[in-house]
Amino acid sequence: MKLFNLSGKVALITGGNGGIGLAMAKAIGEAGASVIIAGRNENKNNESIEFLKGFNIECKSFKVNVVDEVSCKKLINDVVNDFGKLNILVNNAGTNIRKRPEEYELGEWKSIIDTNLISMFTCSKEAYKHFKNISGGKIINIGSMHSLFGAPLGSAYSASKGGVVQLTKSLANTWAQDNIQVNAILPGYIDTELTRQARIDIPQLQKRVEERTPVGRWGVPEDLGGIAVFLSSQGSDFITGTAIPVDGGYSING
Repeated sequence: MKLFNLSGKVALITGGNGGIGLAMAKAIGEAGASVIIAGRNENKNNESIEFLKGFNIECKSFKVNVVDEVSCKKLINDVVNDFGKLNILVNNAGTNIRKRPEEYELGEWKSIIDTNLISMFTCSKEAYKHFKNISGGKIINIGSMHSLFGAPLGSAYSASKGGVVQLTKSLANTWAQDNIQVNAILPGYIDTELTRQARIDIPQLQKRVEERTPVGRWGVPEDLGGIAVFLSSQGSDFITGTAIPVDGGYSING
């Protein structure tokens, strides 16, 4: 369907070399876009590219350190130089350190904010001028259930992901006049490497999430593919500033 056809588009996914980032990259690529994976681990970048090529997706990877402004600027400019344009930016890179609030070192707190929030602003700001040159673009920021709820072992993570929603709204409000739509996705509990460690740290988490989630299961990375394609496509041209949970109903179950 033309409404969701991304042929001719160029999409950049930070943290796209694994988990939900790679699943979104695959879905966007299968919808027709050229896909660029950006991550700091070159081995994982290369593996993700081989994976995507198996689905006949035009793709390339770049090494980036998202907490470094110079690295982010270089990434955006390299993508535009190589592909001629940038149409879609998925700000997905993220990290977490699970501790009680009083146990954090300030450096740990700052590293989470830098990775999860400040990098989104840096990449979005750099992408803006390229979007403006082609009269439009799409930005998708990856939040979390912890954009809505406070995590007892993740106060820095929750603060960063809450900030993602407000940053999304502010950018959407400012850049709407330039035909740039900015939206956030709030994944629920998804079975990834990051959450597997959480289930080790919090043994009761697996059962607790399954009991609260109306569909009765944890999500898988592929559950994020459809919303990523939708928010990248012409079908979402009149949607901006939203934060959409993809959580099997977890957030509506009191």
